[in-house]
Amino acid sequence: MNKLNLLMILLALSAVTLAGQSGELKIATTTSTENSGLFEVLIPPFEKLTGIRIKVIAVGTGKALALGRSGDVDLVLVHALKAEELFVEQGYGVKRHKVMYNDFVIIGPAADPAGIKAQKSAIRALKIIEAAESSFISRGDNSGTHKKEIELWQQAGINPKGKWYKEAGQGMGAVITMADALKAYTMTDRGTYLALQDKIEVMVLVEGDPLLFNPYGIIAVNPKKHSHVNYNGATRFIEWLTAPAGQEIIGSFRKKGEILFYPDAVE
Repeated sequence: MNKLNLLMILLALSAVTLAGQSGELKIATTTSTENSGLFEVLIPPFEKLTGIRIKVIAVGTGKALALGRSGDVDLVLVHALKAEELFVEQGYGVKRHKVMYNDFVIIGPAADPAGIKAQKSAIRALKIIEAAESSFISRGDNSGTHKKEIELWQQAGINPKGKWYKEAGQGMGAVITMADALKAYTMTDRGTYLALQDKIEVMVLVEGDPLLFNPYGIIAVNPKKHSHVNYNGATRFIEWLTAPAGQEIIGSFRKKGEILFYPDAVE
C-alpha cells in the first residue's frame, strides 16, 4: 500500500469519526418539553447553526436517565434534581447544568368535588383528595412528575391506593386527557397543561406552593462510561442552550401569552 492510499484511508476514517461525533445528537428528554412544543422552536436554530441533526426521545425522566446509563443517548434533559445528581455522582453524566424551570400544578374538574381550590398547600390538597376518595390519575411511570407526586404523598403521610387512585403509566399529555375524560384530579407541569388548555376542561385548582417548584437540568452522558457517545455534539448543544441564544428562545416561548418555561442557566 503506497503512502497516498494510506493517507486517503486515514482521512476517510477520520471523516467517519467526526461524523459520529457531530453528525447526529440523541437527546432523551421529558414528555413535557415535547408535549409543550418547546423543542419545535429550540431544535431548528441549533441544527441550522451547527449542521448537527438532533433526534429527540421523549420519555419520562426515569426512562431518560436509564437511556443515559445504557449509553443509548448522548445527553438527557430532565426534571428530577435528586435523580439527576445521582446520575452524575455515579459517573454516568459529566455535569448537571441548569436550563430552565416552571412549576407543577394540581388540576381537576371545575366542579371540584373534593373541594381543594382554596388550598395554598399541595400536601393539604392531596390529603383532602384522599379523604374524599376523589378520582386521581397518577402518571405511574417513574417520570419527574411522578417522582414529585410520590414525594408529596409521602410528605402527606399517605400511601395512595384504592379505586380512586389510578396509575396510568403514560406521558403527561395522555394523563391530562385521561383526567379530563374521567373528571379526575392529577398533577402536571404547567407547560404541558397550557399547551393542551384549549382541548380540555380540567382547570388549575392548586398552584403557587414552593414545593411545586420544577427545575430542569441538562447532562451530557459520560464518554468514560460509553466511548461511542457524541460528547462533542452534546457539549455544543449544552453550551448553546445555556448561552443567551438558547435562553432567549426558552424565555420567549409562550402559549396564549403565558410563559411556559423560565430560563435559568447560571454558569
